[in-house]
Amino acid sequence: MTAQADPATPVSRRWSALDTAAGGLALDLGLYAAATVFAAITAATSTLPPHRAWGAVATIGYALATLAATTQLLARRRDPGTPLAGLPARWTVAGLTWAATALLPIVTQSVERAGGRTDRAQEEVIVVEHAGARLAEHGTPYLGPDAIAALPPGEQLLGYTPYQPGMALFGLPRAAVDAWWTDSRVWFAVVTALTLVALVATLRASGGPGAPRRDAAVLRAVQAATVLPVCALTLATGGDDLPVLALCLLALALAAAGRPGRAGLAVGAAGALKLFAWPVAVVLICWAATRRSATRTALGAIGLPVLALVPVLLVDRDALVENVLRFPLGHGLVTSPAQSPFPGHLIAETLPAGRAVAAALLVAAGLAIAVRLLRRPPRTAAATAIICGYGLLAAILLMPSTRFGYLLYPAALLVLAPALALTRPDDRAAFPATAPRDPAGRRTPEG
Repeated sequence: MTAQADPATPVSRRWSALDTAAGGLALDLGLYAAATVFAAITAATSTLPPHRAWGAVATIGYALATLAATTQLLARRRDPGTPLAGLPARWTVAGLTWAATALLPIVTQSVERAGGRTDRAQEEVIVVEHAGARLAEHGTPYLGPDAIAALPPGEQLLGYTPYQPGMALFGLPRAAVDAWWTDSRVWFAVVTALTLVALVATLRASGGPGAPRRDAAVLRAVQAATVLPVCALTLATGGDDLPVLALCLLALALAAAGRPGRAGLAVGAAGALKLFAWPVAVVLICWAATRRSATRTALGAIGLPVLALVPVLLVDRDALVENVLRFPLGHGLVTSPAQSPFPGHLIAETLPAGRAVAAALLVAAGLAIAVRLLRRPPRTAAATAIICGYGLLAAILLMPSTRFGYLLYPAALLVLAPALALTRPDDRAAFPATAPRDPAGRRTPEG
C-alpha cells in the first residue's frame, strides 16, 4: 500500500502492479465484487438487525457497482482510450456506490427509526444523541457514576459516553427536533462527506509531477474511506468513527501540502471527538518537528481537545473520568461489548492474568513506536500515514476490548500514503522563515 512512497520494496511493487492493472479497473472490480459477497453474507447471517438491514440494501448497490466495473473493463479492452473506462468514470461509479451502500441505508434506517422501529440503529447512535441532549440541558454530555448506577441494569451501558466531548455535537439536532434528518448518522455522513471533499481539493491543489497517478491514488484513498464495506457498514449503522477518520485523513493531506498549522487543527478536531485520533496527532507533531513547525501543529492538535475538555471538566470532573477513562479501561460499572476475537482479547480471556499480559504487550508496542519516532521521526506525510496506520493496527490487535470495525482506521491510512507521496508541498511551509539560507540568501532544506 506504499508503492509510490517507497517504490523499492517488493511489497510496494506488488501493490503498485495490482493497483494499476487495467488502469485501476481490475482492483475496482475485485473490491466491488468482494463487497457484494460481504454485504450478502451480512444480510443473511448477522445477528444485529441494523447490519442485516444494511446488507439487504448494500448488496444491490455493490452488485450494480460490480456490473459497472465489468462494463468498464470490457469497454477498455475494445478501446483503451474510451472515456467510459477513464478516471472521471471511475470517480462516478465510486460516488454512486457510496450513495447506494452508505447514504441510502442511512436515510432508510433513519426514516424507519423515526416511524417507530427500535432496531434500526446501533447503541452508539443512541448514546451520542443522549449525550447531545445532556450537553444542551446540563452543559456536559456525561452522566456521573452515581447517576449511571441508578439506571436499571439493562440501561447502564447506554448511560456511558466513551467519547470526547465534541462527539455530543452530533446529538444536538435530535435534542432540538425529533425527525429522521436529526438522526446523528445523517450528520456523521454530512461531516464525513464535506471533509473528504476538502481532502480531495487539498491533494489536487498541491499538484506535483505525475498528476494522473496522483489522482488515481486519491481515488483509491477515497474508496478506502467510503465504499470499503467496513466503512460503509459502520457509517450506515453507527457512524461515529467516520468523521474522526475523515478528519485524520484531511490532516495528513494538509501535512502533505505543507500546511502544518491547518493539519494540527484538523487532527485536533478529530481528537475532540474520539481518542483514536490522539496517536495520529502525536505522530503528526513529530513530523512537524522535522520542519520546525511543531508548535504550530501542536496548538491545534492539542489545543482543540483541551478546549473541548475544559468546560465539561469544570461542570462534573467525576463524570468525565468515569466515561472517558474508567469505562474504556474496563473499570466501569459495566463491561464494554467491544470484544472482537483479536489477539489482545483472546489473550485477556484465555491466559492466566491475561489482561495484564495484553496490557503489557500493548505498552511494549507503544514504546517501540515511541523509540522509532524519537530516533527517526517521519519527514514526509506519507511516512507519517504509514506509521499511524501500522501503529493503530498494532493497537487494535492488542487491545483487550476492541471492534472489528476499527480496522477502517489502518486500512484508510495505509491506502492514503501513495497519494500523499505524490503531492508537492507548498514551499513556504516546507522552508519556513527560520530555515537556514545559502550565501545567496535562498532558503535551503532542513537536515
